[in-house]
Amino acid sequence: MLLDHTRVRLGSAAAVQVRTAPPRPQAGTPAWVGRYSLALTAVEVLAAAGAGLIVLAGRPETWSTSVPLPWVVAALVLAWPVLLHAEGAHSERVFGTGSDEYRAVGKAGFALLAVLGFLTYATGVDLGRELVVGAVPALTVVTLLSRVTARCVLRRLRTRGWCTKRVVVVGRGTAVLELVDRVRREHYAGMDVVALCVTPDDRNRVRGVAGVPVGGLDDVLAVAAEHGADTIAVTSASETAAEYLRRLSWQLEGTGIELLVAPGLVEVAGPRLHIRPLEGLPLLTVEQPRFAGWQRVVKGTLDRVAAALAIVVLAPLLLGIAVAVTATSPGPVLYRQERVGVNGQAFTMLKFRSMVVGADRQVDALRADNISDGLLFKMKVDPRVTAVGRLLRRLSLDELPQLFNVLGGSMSLVGPRPPLPGEVARYDTSVSRRLLVKPGLTGLWQISGRSDLPWEEAVRLDLRYVENWSLAMDTLILAKTARAVLSRSGAY
Repeated sequence: MLLDHTRVRLGSAAAVQVRTAPPRPQAGTPAWVGRYSLALTAVEVLAAAGAGLIVLAGRPETWSTSVPLPWVVAALVLAWPVLLHAEGAHSERVFGTGSDEYRAVGKAGFALLAVLGFLTYATGVDLGRELVVGAVPALTVVTLLSRVTARCVLRRLRTRGWCTKRVVVVGRGTAVLELVDRVRREHYAGMDVVALCVTPDDRNRVRGVAGVPVGGLDDVLAVAAEHGADTIAVTSASETAAEYLRRLSWQLEGTGIELLVAPGLVEVAGPRLHIRPLEGLPLLTVEQPRFAGWQRVVKGTLDRVAAALAIVVLAPLLLGIAVAVTATSPGPVLYRQERVGVNGQAFTMLKFRSMVVGADRQVDALRADNISDGLLFKMKVDPRVTAVGRLLRRLSLDELPQLFNVLGGSMSLVGPRPPLPGEVARYDTSVSRRLLVKPGLTGLWQISGRSDLPWEEAVRLDLRYVENWSLAMDTLILAKTARAVLSRSGAY
């Protein structure tokens, strides 16, 4: 996203002036935001009404109580969307983001439970266990599921160019072009770059490759007005740009245009970044990545338990694949290959053999057909792959024996791609950070395109995982892996 980009400097002191009287664009809230919020509100009201009706159906005597439960249910139908709005679940900022949106819904659910619990304790009125213990948690879950569905719909709309922000990117040429490339590649983020504003020295170079209008650093507001932009993204927050950013933020006051600023930290995001005020000065706090501690112990335990259960459940499938490999191609069932794991320790990775025996010795002869732009060797149509092996690769079934690696502790269910020793020998300092955690059976690379990914993109995803790992991220990756495998994108 916009905050995952390197620090740049925004030119000389002369370029730090923002034109004092440009046309002032007026960017109101996009129309789609109101419609999207209204649709979510309607779903939330229906969900609350449904939960309330279920409670009422189970308690026909409710009108005879001191506080009739139907009135409580009616209040619930009104209170639930209000709480969601109050917790920020209807803010444009969280729409489609995933974790922030779900967290807001969860907080609203806890708030509703707290309010009902307090009313029960303070007034002595029995609101009913069905309502407090049953309906409210169920309502929260249903709302979360509706948000997941809505997020999928929104991302699909954004891939078609709808429900997007019109963005002007500001900064030095190289950083601006990197951001444009990132936004265009991750189109589901809802950013439509309509213009760029760069330093004078970079204008000609950027204009030749950008594909959008290019202005100067002192033309930002005029460019935004001309192209109807509602967002300004500045690719640096360095000390030389402080005055520029201050003046730009003043100029944007009253325009409704959002200002986004990259912190200059690569692949560090999410819960590791915090704003900490120090005597009125806002400082960006970056927590150190967690490579040890109780969460790692939990991860290791869950990995081994899940791997053991998967091996038991998938035993018939594993046996069937083994028979198919043996019957269709001479050679061993399993392919053993040395890979490099956590802290550079070598281990033997297991896979179902999907190639002919001796395939490793044929790499040099096929080097001319290599389509990889990095350290890997990749071919879309590899003559070494057997007929059964091609099917196994398409469905990622050849990876299943790695469950034994997970059970043995040399791999994890989720992590970076396990590299070859030859790759590791050519790693630079930044790429070698992939070795700070155990390699995974699946990972961000698996759910983002697999073999279709450029080398730099695969490395970036692995580094993002290493820097921002959490149990919640692991759960999300595992949930998305099934969809990636079924789509068979990038599997060859």
